[in-house]
Amino acid sequence: MQHTLQLTLAPEIALDDDNFRRFVIQKLRLRESDNPFIRKTRQSIDARSRQVKINVQAEVYVGEAPPALAGTRIVYPDVSKRPQALIIGCGPAGMFAALRLIELGIKPVLFERGKDVRTRRRDLAAINKDHHVNPESNYCFGEGGAGTYSDGKLYTRSNKRGDIRRVLEIFVAHSASEQILIDTHPHIGTNKLPVVVAEMRESILKAGGEIHFDTKVTDLIVRDNRITGVVTNDKDEHTGIGVILATGHSARDIYELLHAKNILIESKSFAMGVRIEHPQNTIDKIQYHCEVDRGPYLPAASYSLVTQTRYKGVQRGVFSFCMCPGGFIVPAATASGEVVVNGMSPSRRDSPYANSGMVVTIEDADLVPYKEFGPMAGLQLQRELEQAACKLAGATQTAPAQLAVDFVKGRTSAHLRDTSYQPGLQSVDLYDVLPGHIAFPLRDALSDFGRKMRGYLSNDAQLIGVESRTSSPVRIPRERETCEHPQIKGLFPCGEGAGYAGGIMSAAMDGERCAEQLAKLYAGVPA
Repeated sequence: MQHTLQLTLAPEIALDDDNFRRFVIQKLRLRESDNPFIRKTRQSIDARSRQVKINVQAEVYVGEAPPALAGTRIVYPDVSKRPQALIIGCGPAGMFAALRLIELGIKPVLFERGKDVRTRRRDLAAINKDHHVNPESNYCFGEGGAGTYSDGKLYTRSNKRGDIRRVLEIFVAHSASEQILIDTHPHIGTNKLPVVVAEMRESILKAGGEIHFDTKVTDLIVRDNRITGVVTNDKDEHTGIGVILATGHSARDIYELLHAKNILIESKSFAMGVRIEHPQNTIDKIQYHCEVDRGPYLPAASYSLVTQTRYKGVQRGVFSFCMCPGGFIVPAATASGEVVVNGMSPSRRDSPYANSGMVVTIEDADLVPYKEFGPMAGLQLQRELEQAACKLAGATQTAPAQLAVDFVKGRTSAHLRDTSYQPGLQSVDLYDVLPGHIAFPLRDALSDFGRKMRGYLSNDAQLIGVESRTSSPVRIPRERETCEHPQIKGLFPCGEGAGYAGGIMSAAMDGERCAEQLAKLYAGVPA
């Protein structure tokens, strides 16, 4: 016998396994001796009213075995002797492209400029403790890409880009918790994602694929507008039936290489600003309407904010980005002489801090002073902002910071709050770091957000700069249906770095799509 339940429950019932089981048994008038199998299949938090509720969908099986929650069971064939395709980048787009190529009978060969997840940790420690940035191995570069050590959020609105459930189940097949199949806003956590990434690597290698770490692509082999291979930093040439370019949003040298070879790239919209950090308890009180704390059952609260401002007569969007409840702010620079911040959360989201990007859209008019850089004008604006942040905060990985109220009132902070940012903070007037088209819309937006969320704009909050890598300011164009570059045959721009994704999930789905189109066009495999 099977039952499906749609329930709205108090947190102490829905989020406590024993209490939830007792509730379901009583509701269905069962007995514990019936040994019912009870599992949740969907769960979300509704905090719109003062009494927080949990919406739960559940399945109950009595006297029969339940089917597996994760239905995807993929057997990866041996492709060691099959035609090979090259993948530049071993982030989510590259790894999911590799796994999909294997399913389609093609050998993937991946090139990753950074290190494997385990070795990469030493370089992250060096950034945090010694302020030393390894330009090839950091929070952006290395196995698993930027998401591996900077969060692991799996929520996406890209429902039309691919099979979200399939991607989640592939993560589960590689040791992610089945909870990501249940939560409305799934999250693996930066402490657990490296294990998942390592298992995905093993699947690729066991099937006969190749992964080359510490291997930077320095040139593309192009003949008659057809890419036939790549050249790496060890001067070796590698050939394949196609190339998937999945380098992430910070591989500026790849954009420069394409531009130098007269391979079409173009500018795209992006946003920049700061990270805002609060005590997590402050956000909990606002979102959960509690007087003291959120209690033992509710998870760390999150938020999403957006508003429209005006600057010199032009409308400007300002919005929160990559909100990390119970998280940390981390140094995400990819070169010395720059300061970049990003956010992450461990799986338990149990840090005493909450942080979020707070960013302003960049308009075409902002890039006019950089027109000499052509499609890479946005990259130059990024560089200038990151370098200014570094210089004004002391020329290390110490980040410039200002209390949010002081920023709005236009005064330098006499002191700063405790922070999750390990390299430390330096009190700086952020108007000296941010250009007016970012600073003034940000100021107006913070005032608006303070009205929308009472207590958000307070002496508890501080701004930490700069959040400049929300997405790539460059797009590598491709054909809509085939995902192939319109000028260079066999080249498949992919994922966040090419301008077609905005996070782990959308990048993974885009990787699969590019793999399918490559297989269809150059290996005769039906997509």
